[in-house]
Order: sequence, then structure tokens, then C-alpha cells
Amino acid sequence: MTRTSLRGLIRTVNTSKSPITRSIHTTMAPKGPALNIKSINQSVIDVHYAVRGELALKADKYTQQLNNPKDHSLDKLPFEHVVTANIGNPQQKGLNQVPLTFWRQVISLVEYPDLFKKHLDLAKKIYPEDVIERAKSLHEEIGSVGAYTHSKGVLSIRKRVAKFIEERDGYPADPESIYLTAGASAGVSSMLAIALQPGDGCMIPIPQYPLYTATLAYLNATPLPYYLNESEDWSMDHDTLLKAVSEAKSKGIPVKALVIINPGNPTGSCLSKEAMEAVVHLCYEEGIVLMADEVYQTNIYDPSHRPFASFKKVLKSMPEKIANSVELVSFHSISKGVSGECGRRGGYYECVNISPEVMEQVYKMASVTLCPPVSGQIGVDLMVSPPKAGSPSYDLWKQETDLIHNNLKERSLLMAEHFNKLPGMSCNPAEGAMYLFPKIEMPQKAIEEAKKRGKEADVMYALDLLDATGICAVAGSGFGQEPGTYHLRVTALCPETAEFIGRFEKFHKEFLEQYK
Repeated sequence: MTRTSLRGLIRTVNTSKSPITRSIHTTMAPKGPALNIKSINQSVIDVHYAVRGELALKADKYTQQLNNPKDHSLDKLPFEHVVTANIGNPQQKGLNQVPLTFWRQVISLVEYPDLFKKHLDLAKKIYPEDVIERAKSLHEEIGSVGAYTHSKGVLSIRKRVAKFIEERDGYPADPESIYLTAGASAGVSSMLAIALQPGDGCMIPIPQYPLYTATLAYLNATPLPYYLNESEDWSMDHDTLLKAVSEAKSKGIPVKALVIINPGNPTGSCLSKEAMEAVVHLCYEEGIVLMADEVYQTNIYDPSHRPFASFKKVLKSMPEKIANSVELVSFHSISKGVSGECGRRGGYYECVNISPEVMEQVYKMASVTLCPPVSGQIGVDLMVSPPKAGSPSYDLWKQETDLIHNNLKERSLLMAEHFNKLPGMSCNPAEGAMYLFPKIEMPQKAIEEAKKRGKEADVMYALDLLDATGICAVAGSGFGQEPGTYHLRVTALCPETAEFIGRFEKFHKEFLEQYK
């Protein structure tokens, strides 16, 4: 076709007299957007995630307002800054946990290897010798951090994770059964999606981290709550577990998985070995997959009283018929502990006693996302193999990690002490993790006012607390709680603990006075 005839054809199609255009105009009426609230995946509507919900959005709005003091059209707020006590994000602006020097030094060199390749003399003036050697080793294993890795993660890092698990538990670990992930949350979501069919039941603690209820809603799986005992330091009652299984069976719900968070989020409780053994026995007797969320295993405040024990260690110490049959997936993360590298997105999970056929599917699904973030994988490596005693970086690393751990412990104990002194409030001191879950004796008038606003009473409390003080804490109803009880979840990360307590106490007393 010549250029002239092609132009003619285009002119013909573009004229209103064209049969093609007449057909389009007469037969295709506008249908509106393809995506609307009724047309999207309806499971999404049922997903709720309290720690980043309405309260967090309002806190962000206040932060932006405080950062724009020249806008005189805005009403002046009764506080000078927002206290982000709603999420365990240690390095967030305002909480300001200082990153570990060893981590940032190694990562900076791996990101820019020319420093030790072409400018080694300069690098030696800036970095300790063990940092340079570690970065060189990682660079040789990984290459560019801008390239994809194996879908499971870098093999050499997985081998060091396996060594970490073996040294922690006293039992071997297989690097091929270890998957590096974009934080523990990604691993949890992936394994729940593989394990559960629509309608399957998954036992979850109440209160729980809302990742679990959100993921189960998205998967159309059934949450089977078991309540932790607040009057006994948020302990796990085995009869409550049995009751949850029995009720599910009576409703025809297959009980497929059991989630344990240890140390607990939001409760801060740590399980006894006896309670853990009872859980493993239940999973053995009922054929239930055990999902162990152990991301706070470093955050133990009194190891002499109740040291951390992994479910892998407890499982493998039991009789052989149990040790080699109960299916276990355990999760860990660089976001917690003393590293607090939440934004780097690094974690891992280990599969134990999972059949080879299922492991093939696990690998396939990991491959769909190509690989976890390489920076996060490096973070996992630094978490499981920190500087050794006697190395140039060890003393500073030990000093920094001890300071972070002790600060978290002291803040947690101080906050719990003050909560317990307040009228109408009680709080179990945390044994670990980085949160407190104080209970509020909610006045009846406050409950009635909350109903008028269309809110849960603790949601109204949390929103009013934010409006009056700038403290952003999450209502207990976002985590689940015994019916008729009301709580808040607050982090123990705020560096200005005394100011936090002062603001909180003033608001709480005024709230009780308002609704007495």
C-alpha cells in the first residue's frame, strides 16, 4: 500500500461518515469504570488492619499540619508533635532508634563495592577491618545487589541462617528448607495462602497481631479464636485451645493451622515450655500445622526467669513420633529485636516436617515473586551472624545492642508501672516484645457516647487521645479482646517516656471525669 493510499484510509476511518466509526458510536455506550466497590475482589472489603487504619491516617494529617506552621488557616493543635506509639517501627522519625553501626557500614560497602575495590586505602581509614572483609565476602557471594538472587534467597546466607538455628536450638537445620523473605509478614501471608483452602479454619490468639485476621479474610479462610488469659499474665490456657477445636468441628470447619505469637504481640507475654509442649501435642493429635511467629525472640526482658525457646527446639526434644511428624513453619525478622530495620524488609521462615510435594509448591510460589529484597537478605545475614567477640567491631556492636535492649526494657517497665497507678486502668508488665496492652474500665456513659458516634468505645478513646495529646495508640478492638473489655496497644519505643506518661495521665483522668 502506498503512503498516499494509507493516508486516505486513515482519513476515511476518522470521518463521521465512516461505517466503522458509526458502528462504534451507535453500539458502544459508556459503562463506567471497570473497578468499583462492588466489582473488585470482595475479600478485600473484609480486610482490616488496625495499626495503619483510621487512627494512623489522622495522625499523619496532624503531623503534616505541624510541619506547616505558616498556614494560618489551620487551627492550632494542643500539642507540638505526634507520638507514634501505634506501630513497632523503631527507626521511625520521632522514635529515632539509632541504626547499628556495623550493619550500616557493611551495607554501605556492599552497595558501593568500588570503595574496597578501587579505593581500599580510603576505605581502611573509614571502616574497621572486619567490616571490609565481611563486605568483600558478601560481594563475592552475591555480586551486584541490584540483581535478582535465587528465589529462596542467597544460598550462603541461608546456610548461615541454618547455622544460627542449629546453635540456638541444638538441632540441625536444612538450608533448602529455609526461605528468605521480604519481612516476616510476607512469609506469613505466603505460607497461609499455601496451607489454607477457602473455608479452612486457622486458630489465632486473641488478642493477636491483625496481620492474621487480615490475611485470613483475604483468603476466605475461617479464623478460630482462642483467648489468652489476661488475669494470668496473658497465659495460654490449653482447655481454651481444645474448646476452639471442638467448636470448629461441631460447625464442620476443618482445623488446618494454629498460629502462635511468642513473645506475644500485643501482650508481651512469653510462653512456658510446658505450654509449648501442650500446643505441639495438640497439633500432633489433631493433624494441625503449627505456625510459630517468633520475630520478638531477642526481645526478652528477663531471660533468667523465662528464656526464649523456639518451637523447633521444643518439637525436636519430644518423642520421635511427634518430633518427626508435626508440621512446623517458624518465622523471624530483622524488623524487631535490636536491629529495628523495618524498612529494609528482611526475614526468613523455616519449614519442618513439610512433605516434599508441598515444598515443591512452596518453591513455585516463592519463584512467582522472583526473590526477596537483596538488602533485606543482607540484613538477615547480619542478624544471624553478628561480629564475634574480639573482632574490631564487636565492642561497639555490643554497646549499641545492650543500650537498645535496656532502654526498651526500662521504658516498658516504667510505662506499665504508671498505667497501673491510673484509676480505671490496669496493665500486665511485658515479659518481652515491645508493646503493652493496658485494660481500660470504660465508663458506661463513654460506651453510650461511642455508640452514638458509630465507634467501639476504645476506638473513640484512642481517637480522643490523639486529638488531645498527639499520642497515636491503637484500640484493643483492632487486635481482638474478650467481649465487654477495652484495651489500648502502645509501643515502648518512645524516647520521651516521661513526657508520654504525663500527656497520657492528664488525658485519661479528664476522660474519666467527662464520662463519670
